[in-house]
Amino acid sequence: MRVGFVGIFLGLAVAVVLAQTALTNDSIIKMAKAGLGEEIILSTVRSQPGRYATSPDDLIALKTAGVTDKVIAAMMDKMPSVDAADPPPAAAAPAVGLPSPASVTVAEVGVYCNKNGSWADVPPEVVNFKTGGVLKTIGTVGLMRGDVNGHIRGGHSASTLKTPIDLMVYTPEGVAITEYQLLRLREQKDSREFRTVTGGVLHSSGGATRDVIPFESRKIAPRTYAINLPALAPGEYGLLPPASADATSSSGRIGKIYSFHVLE
Repeated sequence: MRVGFVGIFLGLAVAVVLAQTALTNDSIIKMAKAGLGEEIILSTVRSQPGRYATSPDDLIALKTAGVTDKVIAAMMDKMPSVDAADPPPAAAAPAVGLPSPASVTVAEVGVYCNKNGSWADVPPEVVNFKTGGVLKTIGTVGLMRGDVNGHIRGGHSASTLKTPIDLMVYTPEGVAITEYQLLRLREQKDSREFRTVTGGVLHSSGGATRDVIPFESRKIAPRTYAINLPALAPGEYGLLPPASADATSSSGRIGKIYSFHVLE
């Protein structure tokens, strides 16, 4: 009975210490060398604050110490793209007029816009895709080549913005910001349309790119990218994610686009 009580007391003491201090690389290495299972370490990383160093040399040291890839990935997801132990100067964060990366607390994949210094959700709209040219299907994934025409119902997006426009994109796991396409939407009577190469399914080196607008981005946190658009002409636009045309309906393939209307 006494041994059991001592064990419980020590366990509670360890939990209190962990809750009061941020985990570090050394903490994770100690747990791995002590033989704690991967799931226990993962749970600890996800539930406790951490101040991890994730430079290439730090990652190699973690791997050499026996820390698994899943644990290392959880540590990186927990931290901004720079080491928490060496925060950037206060003036470095708003380089493109964005809120500080420390204020980025999005939890869902999507696109967000900067409104009055805070992030607001840009709701996606449904796109109906129709293909032209050569169509090749890879299993049930989507299109390989051929021009794609996207059709969106309604004459205007519900999201209205003024230039300069700051967007933030939180991408799905394993998806790069370069796989997204910024498109100019052509206004019709009761709809908007665009033409692109593949509708965001797979990129191709050729095809119709008349509505594609080049853009630059910078990484501000894991899977999180900032896009600054200083000069867009008034009109309708949309950010098309990859693998958009991933479902079918009676009218063809359907997907989504994060649309917005730029005011004069």
